[in-house]
Amino acid sequence: QVQLVESGGGLVQAGGSLRLSCVVSGSRVSANAMVWYRQAPGKQRELVARITSGGSTNYADSVKGRFTISRDNAKNTVYLQMNTLKSEDTASYYCTATILYYDYWGQGTQVTVSS
Repeated sequence: QVQLVESGGGLVQAGGSLRLSCVVSGSRVSANAMVWYRQAPGKQRELVARITSGGSTNYADSVKGRFTISRDNAKNTVYLQMNTLKSEDTASYYCTATILYYDYWGQGTQVTVSS
């Protein structure tokens, strides 16, 4: 059974930083494409960052240069380092794992950036 548990969200002032974590059980993060999504109230879900099994990364234009996705294979954890946060980054952030063409989701963690 695959489970994903996010943590690290919270309230931060604009310009600050947060690091989100996604601990995965039931599958190896190194074997799967891992993606961070976010969704703000009234807005469509947005792909924020992806890391493939090969380690390639890509980002939404809105976060390039500010956010970094990484993984720790030993801890089976994926991270999203978020720097220079803006009010428009306020959203619920979700971690997903694509395994055999099926997307597993975590419960999400709330990030609120005050201006």
